[in-house]
Amino acid sequence: MSQTRQGSVVEALSNIAVGYGINYSANLLILPLFGFTELNWKNNLLIGAIYTGISLCRQYIIRRYFNGLKFWEAKEAKGTGRRGKRRPARRG
Repeated sequence: MSQTRQGSVVEALSNIAVGYGINYSANLLILPLFGFTELNWKNNLLIGAIYTGISLCRQYIIRRYFNGLKFWEAKEAKGTGRRGKRRPARRG
């Protein structure tokens, strides 16, 4: 059974909420090591928001792609094509 679109969004948002907290902390610790010394909390939030939006889109698209693969593999296993019609049996 494949995941619904709404389920994909909920999973992606949950994953990103956790990732955002990790990203925010990592930005505060790591970016100053590379010369970004004027990074304040507002800029850090903005950078995190941009990367979060990118991550949400990426994760949603990949999830839907793989769910589509599972759907078509299941249809192929049942002997139906992409249009839902049964294939004629092979005579051998």
